[in-house]
Amino acid sequence: MAQEVRVLTDGFGEKDLRSIDGYIENGGGYAALRKAMSAGDNGPEAVLAEVDASGLRGRGGAGFATGKKASFIPKGEQTKFLTCNADESEPGTFKDRQLIQYAPHRLVEGCILASYAIDASFAFIYIRGEYVLQAEILEQAVREAYERGFLGENILGSRYSLELVVHRGAGAYICGEESALLDSLEGKRGNPRLKPPFPAIKGLYQGPTLINNVETLSNVPLIIARGADWWKSMGTEKSPGPKVVSVSGNVMRPGNYEVELGIPVREIVEGLAGGVAQGRRVKFWHPGGSSSPVLLEEHLDLPFDYESMAQAGSMLGTASMIIADDTVQVVPYAKRLAHFYRHESCGKCVPCREGTNWTEKMLERIEQGLATPMDLDIIGEVQDNIEGNCLCVLGDSMAMPVRSLLKHFRSEFADVMEAGRFAADELASEHAGYGSVDVRATL
Repeated sequence: MAQEVRVLTDGFGEKDLRSIDGYIENGGGYAALRKAMSAGDNGPEAVLAEVDASGLRGRGGAGFATGKKASFIPKGEQTKFLTCNADESEPGTFKDRQLIQYAPHRLVEGCILASYAIDASFAFIYIRGEYVLQAEILEQAVREAYERGFLGENILGSRYSLELVVHRGAGAYICGEESALLDSLEGKRGNPRLKPPFPAIKGLYQGPTLINNVETLSNVPLIIARGADWWKSMGTEKSPGPKVVSVSGNVMRPGNYEVELGIPVREIVEGLAGGVAQGRRVKFWHPGGSSSPVLLEEHLDLPFDYESMAQAGSMLGTASMIIADDTVQVVPYAKRLAHFYRHESCGKCVPCREGTNWTEKMLERIEQGLATPMDLDIIGEVQDNIEGNCLCVLGDSMAMPVRSLLKHFRSEFADVMEAGRFAADELASEHAGYGSVDVRATL
């Protein structure tokens, strides 16, 4: 049995980390903030330097260096903002929900520390609208932080002040994209913005804005309290630290597991998650949510880190593994993916709006027996026209997994197409004597 490394999830379900008293007593709550502010005027630079030295990479999907991202925020007297992206809507991802539900104050403390490091006056936590319970827990934690002097004017007797607001979304997947999230926060329709300028220069209300994920910010208090060397003692050189991995699909024990980056994938799938049902085998799996290209059973022995997943042709992303066994039919699965992203597309740019729509339609044609072998090539060409040509990565989020499924299981696509054509021909022959209606065209 593989072993978890409990860091962020330590004490979940066993200790009270939800209330402010429980967080202080059982989780060392707000000790990192006190430590940072005890450094006086050098506190912000010290926080930024420690996070940068730790090598913490963003846990929201891109894996960009957190310290470097924060360093992009310009110095000066202009009003700056911090935004926490808690709009967890990626299929297969459910780690942030647990982190908020069990340890909301760790996220609040992380937001304060990150805001302090960049001298932000206002912070927002944009939480997914469907997370009603988690939003209520988080709002209570924010109220408690205000009451104890960790938020508001002159925090802990310092000259630093911060206002923190929990803002609930309304169920739009696109608002998980950072610039669409900013538009939504401003009361607009959640559409991605043209880049540049990037949010670090011109973000929320046109001010410099740092945007980080829930898990990323929740790690900051631990790094400040225990040091960068402690953090780098786990994981790999380029992918340091532990990672909360969401495992779902055809496994015996789905759930969240916290492991060191670099652990063999098989230890997560078969050791922690219990593997697939007896007599079944892994057919394909997503390393980082539904938007990541699929990998095969032969890739289960790879290290689970950013570099290894990229070299294999996929990406670690949010580290949300979706496991499909050999009972899963590839074409309906691909169509379901395409349908989700078509439905969630904001429609602002043509490659995404039209590409997701036509991909779903072509997959339907394959199932109905109306496609030709040329359509398989056309599906691939459509994905080529989508990838890298959209305002945001939503279009790519459909194109990458669909392309990978077609690459690995092209023969299965062809078999489904032939089976559909055979069924349509049979039905057409049965109705041959019922007038001139084109039965195939009506399917």
